Amino acid sequence: MALRLFNTLTRSTQDFVPLDPAGRRLGLYCCGPTVHDFAHIGNFRTFVFADLVRRYLEFKGYEVQHVMNVTDVEDKIIHRVAQAGGTLKEYTAKYEAAFFEDLDALGCLRPRQIPHATEHIAAIIALIEALADHGITYRAGDGSVYFSIEKYRAGGGRYGQLLNLNFEQMRTSQRVASDEYAKDAAADFALWKARTPEDGAVFWASPWGEGRPGWHIECSAMSMEALGPAFDVHLGGEDLIFPHHENEIAQSQGAGRPFVKYWLHGAHLLVEGKKMSKSLGNYFTLRDLLGKGFTGREMRCLLLTAHYREPFNFTFEGLRGARAALARLDECLDKLRTTAAGATAAPDDNFVGQFTAAMDEDLNVSAAWGAIFEWVRENNRLLAAGQLSALQAAAALAAWDKIDAVLGLKQAGPSAAPAPLLALLEERQAARKAKDFKRADAIRDELKSKGWTIEDTPKGARLKPL
Repeated sequence: MALRLFNTLTRSTQDFVPLDPAGRRLGLYCCGPTVHDFAHIGNFRTFVFADLVRRYLEFKGYEVQHVMNVTDVEDKIIHRVAQAGGTLKEYTAKYEAAFFEDLDALGCLRPRQIPHATEHIAAIIALIEALADHGITYRAGDGSVYFSIEKYRAGGGRYGQLLNLNFEQMRTSQRVASDEYAKDAAADFALWKARTPEDGAVFWASPWGEGRPGWHIECSAMSMEALGPAFDVHLGGEDLIFPHHENEIAQSQGAGRPFVKYWLHGAHLLVEGKKMSKSLGNYFTLRDLLGKGFTGREMRCLLLTAHYREPFNFTFEGLRGARAALARLDECLDKLRTTAAGATAAPDDNFVGQFTAAMDEDLNVSAAWGAIFEWVRENNRLLAAGQLSALQAAAALAAWDKIDAVLGLKQAGPSAAPAPLLALLEERQAARKAKDFKRADAIRDELKSKGWTIEDTPKGARLKPL
């Protein structure tokens, strides 16, 4: 069965056919983090989605060149560098390192290429020059270079490919200098920003004078430099459809490049039914959740329970539900390993086929989870009845290994609890050794409040999810 994906560009679900004539290799680009702060769980919904797309394409036999950029220069970063002091690199390195630590905790595969905007200034300048050669840029009074939507359209370019725009309400003569502007704004945007005193030491030389690139041109230049002028898949959160991705298309096609065949967008994440906001107190980073006793594996499982195009409502009840679902799955896998007793067998094709049929329909993870837990229920029934042979158990495990290569939910071991909770466990063991049972009991209660129990094993105490 062919993989079908919803393409924002055509507003329809289409068979996936790579640009590669051999049908094997493909390019995948995901808009990456802007490293001005710790990423929040809404950001990570997009990155887990991107990881799922990459893993499933590889499961289908494609060779995926996965590229994700790092935006390490833009308005907000420059403002915060000025506040913090120090250099641009010193400021962004901290948050970039934290981002990849969080990405690892969520079980995401590292992209094969991770271009940084500050390392691709020459490519960005070359793309702006190509746009100037096509007659669709102009210089403002301060020396900044802007993309002219009016000139682009006059030359045959279509602005509004990812969504329908009402050009009667557009003011194309209006310039947008900020990297962030109103979602419903449609106006000429900055390609190169002339240096201002507020920029401090953050600037580069260019044919138009000292300055720095606009945000939109960065992704166009980096994606095409990594994957070529035409590539298969570009994805991101739905908040990037307009203006960021629309501007990427205009810049790239305005310079005479074919650009992207399939555009995939993940829906927003809400928290307890509301938009995430620091002022509402419902703004969470992954680190916040780890500190509350949850794991990256549990968060990944939760983020993979809903279809990527459906708004996702994050709740702590849902996160506890993901913990329970994983415990049920892990218990079944442990029993299968005991029954298999080291036997090996080919994967159970029926189970893999059910999973594949669900995922082929625009990555329908809801239907895939239905197949998974029916598989768990049936295996538990057969195991309880003593009706599963070692070879059958081995075939079931081999099938799960194939499927888990897509889901990335590698079974937890004793060390899967968050580091702060493992430290509490060690402290409890030390308290018991010192006969400070009051402190040991207090730690046990604290761990229980965070959803973990202490299990004594022949190899020592370990933490186990409740």
